[in-house]
Amino acid sequence: MMRRFGLTLMIALVGLGLFACSASDDAEQDFLRGKKYDKSKDYKEAEKWFRKAAKQGNADAQSRLGAMYYYGDGVAKDYKEAEKWYRKAVEKGNADAQSRLGLMYINGHGVTQDYKEAVKWFRKAAEQGNAAAQASMGHLYEEGKEVAKDYKEAEKWFRKAAKQGNAAAQSRLGLMYSRVDLHKGTESTIGNLGTV
Repeated sequence: MMRRFGLTLMIALVGLGLFACSASDDAEQDFLRGKKYDKSKDYKEAEKWFRKAAKQGNADAQSRLGAMYYYGDGVAKDYKEAEKWYRKAVEKGNADAQSRLGLMYINGHGVTQDYKEAVKWFRKAAEQGNAAAQASMGHLYEEGKEVAKDYKEAEKWFRKAAKQGNAAAQSRLGLMYSRVDLHKGTESTIGNLGTV
C-alpha cells in the first residue's frame, strides 16, 4: 500500500513538473509570437500575444506590455497600466522593466517625479547589464541628479553602454572626450580615456 502511494505521489509530482515546464514553454512561445508581430508593427496582434504570455508570468512579455501602454503602441497610452506591468516584471528581476520604471520616475509619467527612485531602478538594471540603464546612469552622474556630479563615474557607465552599441552613450562619451581635448584636460575628473 505504501509503495503504491509513493509511486502515485511520484507520478503526480512529475506530472506537475511537466505541467509547469509546459506552461513556461507556452508563455515563452506566446512571447516570441508577440515579438514577431511587434517587429512587423502589427501592435494589435503583438499585444494579444504579449498579454497572454504576461498573464502566464513571462517577465519579458510583462515588460513589453508595459512599454506598449507607456508609448501607446496598439493600445491607448496609459501610464498607470504601464507601471502595473513594469512592476510585475521587476518583481522577477527583469532589467528592461527596471530601466523603464526608472524612466517613468525621472520623467514623472504616471508617478510622482522622483530622481532617487529613478536612480534606484536604473542602477538595478545597469548592474544587470542593461545598456539603456547604463546610459541613464551616465547622464545622472554627468548632470549630478540625485547623485554627486562625477565625470569619471559618468564615463564608466557611458563606456559600458557604448560597448553594447547604445548610440546615446556613444554620443555622450564622444562629447566628453571632445571637451577634454578642447579644454586641454581641464575636466581632470575624467580618468583614462582610452578607446571604447
